[in-house]
Amino acid sequence: MRFTRWFTAGWAALLAACGSQGPAPSPAVVSPGAQQATVAAAHPTGPSRSWDDYKMRAARRIHETSPAETFAGPLPDPLRSIPVLQVQLNHDGSVRHINVLRMPRQSPETVEMAMRAIRRAAPFEPVGHLPQPWQFNETFLYNDDLKFQLRTLAEAP
Repeated sequence: MRFTRWFTAGWAALLAACGSQGPAPSPAVVSPGAQQATVAAAHPTGPSRSWDDYKMRAARRIHETSPAETFAGPLPDPLRSIPVLQVQLNHDGSVRHINVLRMPRQSPETVEMAMRAIRRAAPFEPVGHLPQPWQFNETFLYNDDLKFQLRTLAEAP
């Protein structure tokens, strides 16, 4: 598939180029009681053992909390929009900041849509037991109806 080869090569180049980070903004304020209940309900199997496991759980949570904005099935070729976001987290799994790593030329409004999906899914599980930096990247794959699949889930075995 033409898109897959291009996307894989482009993703590798993007990851290589995105090693630097800017200053961290102040943490978001979230009610501890509400956050603990949300995290416990979303992650009943215990803490993630690695960043790969964490990213998969975060992707599932984003997908589950945005059912009206997602689509299933094969990816269209070409996709309408592909924003790539870096999610910086606080120790407790709340979102500290979201950086845009790739701004799509086609349908740039999908960046804000993707950010809303991440914020809706937050807080994620705590990350204090994982190595720093406490962050993960996610690629949103939008179709012509402006519904998304997450690259992490689309590539899962």
